[in-house]
Amino acid sequence: MKILILCTGNSCRSQMAEGFLKSFDDKLEVYSAGTNPSGEVHPKAIQVMDEIGIDIGGGKPTNVDEFINNSFDYVITVCDNAKETCPVFVGKVKNRLHIGFEDPAEATGTEEEILVEFRKIRDEIKDRFEEFYFNEIKY
Repeated sequence: MKILILCTGNSCRSQMAEGFLKSFDDKLEVYSAGTNPSGEVHPKAIQVMDEIGIDIGGGKPTNVDEFINNSFDYVITVCDNAKETCPVFVGKVKNRLHIGFEDPAEATGTEEEILVEFRKIRDEIKDRFEEFYFNEIKY
């Protein structure tokens, strides 16, 4: 099973989703990419995933163009439809899904308030991708 998680910057949500799917099943081929990739995985995304024992620190934002010649069983967009234009993958895909989340990188406030937002989005991603995994893949 080959899965691509797609968003704009590929620094937070898609990296966390990739980390969760890999933690659920090490037989899955999971990748993440963005249409306008950031320079690095967001340090707070790394921090909040590390808090629950999932290391995404080795990831790097990747341009979706690197995957255009690959085929995928699933391409899942994770952008927030209300605030962003979701990217479209034009390569070969069996199933396209959208599981949207707010961007925690846009959180403002104190350090702790920002971390609370990152943890909230992390937990939402875990719940929704766990549901996806058990309902779509591991049936």
